[in-house]
Amino acid sequence: MPLFLVALGGAAGAVTRYLVDGVVAERAGGAFPWGTLVINLSGSLALGLVFALAIERGVLPSNIRGPLMIGFLGAYTTFSTLMLESWRLWEDGAAGLAVANAFGSVVLGLAAVFVGLTLGRALA
Repeated sequence: MPLFLVALGGAAGAVTRYLVDGVVAERAGGAFPWGTLVINLSGSLALGLVFALAIERGVLPSNIRGPLMIGFLGAYTTFSTLMLESWRLWEDGAAGLAVANAFGSVVLGLAAVFVGLTLGRALA
């Protein structure tokens, strides 16, 4: 059952991401990806809030952690996980690892997109 609930949360998160991106992009217009920025920031805020309430304070029941944190927010945006993990490293005194995680994900992610696009364009 927990796996099904995580999947259900993931489906809801993916649909929410699609809807939020569409609404924001339609209203903001322009070339900048405002929808993605709003999703990344709101997802980071939500994951921080849920983490504090569920893990640190124990206010939320443990059985909603998977469906909400992994399923819904994981599908809504994985950026929030990157930010939370980087922040936790920073809080634990591992500032170098925190910066490496954040910077490495962005720089290596851009490099991976470049390689993927280059391969895809060469194969097509």
